[in-house]
Amino acid sequence: MNFQLEEAIEILERTPKTLQHLLDGLSNSWITCNEGEATWNAFDIVGHLIEGEKQNWIPRIEMIITKGETETFPPFDRFTQIQQNAEKTIEQLLDEFAKLRQDNLEKLQCLVDSQTNLEQTGIHPEFGVVKLREQISTWVAHDLDHLSQMTRVLAKRYQEDVGPWKGYLRILKQ
Repeated sequence: MNFQLEEAIEILERTPKTLQHLLDGLSNSWITCNEGEATWNAFDIVGHLIEGEKQNWIPRIEMIITKGETETFPPFDRFTQIQQNAEKTIEQLLDEFAKLRQDNLEKLQCLVDSQTNLEQTGIHPEFGVVKLREQISTWVAHDLDHLSQMTRVLAKRYQEDVGPWKGYLRILKQ
């Protein structure tokens, strides 16, 4: 097992800064480009990460610690952000995400004792019994997955413009 709470936090605390550096100040054409119909752009991805901070990670961690397997996690709507953020700017979303993440990492450090809590379990509505360390590991992998998705979406904006180099760019083959 590779999971270490302190190492997980290293990634989780960097995600808002990474997004800020990548997206803040970019033109709208970058923020709104996508991979085609029914796909997400950078704006949608940041909105989705915000919803995870509000509805998923810490609420489920709290349920595992306080309720164990007595209640099933509420379902997580992975598309709520599409309607909720229409009037916001990417800068507003980035600021909101950074604040929520900071608050959630403080809660995580108060809630979880890595010596006693990591093997505690809860009930996921789709997967059944899950461990606390699996929930936190998924939070980390989820961040990395969406960072990868975002860079792929941005790169594909220039997919046809790179000409013959396209064959050398793995990000354009995904």
